[in-house]
Amino acid sequence: MNRIILISAAVLGIIAIALGAFAAHGLKELLTFESQQTFETGVRYQMYHAIMLLFVGTTTFLKEKSKKIIYYMVLIGVLFFSGSIYGLATMDLTGINFKSIGFITPIGGMLLILSWTLMLLNFLKLKRDNS
Repeated sequence: MNRIILISAAVLGIIAIALGAFAAHGLKELLTFESQQTFETGVRYQMYHAIMLLFVGTTTFLKEKSKKIIYYMVLIGVLFFSGSIYGLATMDLTGINFKSIGFITPIGGMLLILSWTLMLLNFLKLKRDNS
């Protein structure tokens, strides 16, 4: 599972960098400033969670079951949160009305929050190290 988590983290990071560069250079003249800011929010949160998955995939402080749950929550959360934000930010450009799926943005955000919460709960269960 660690290998899958790490590969997914790298892929999410690559996509975040590519989308960020595309937005900064290719979409700069095509999107309003507000839409650019919205798009960048999606990129930023995608990158935060790519880095989180790098940690999850390499740490020994999380049980395998928790790693798996966190992995799927982050993957679906990024898809729903960042993915819907990308769609909403480029609606005027694509002509596709993403407002009908806008309800998945907070669902994705909640999954991301829950993934961090599960990680915290696992850390709270660790025995104290006095060294």
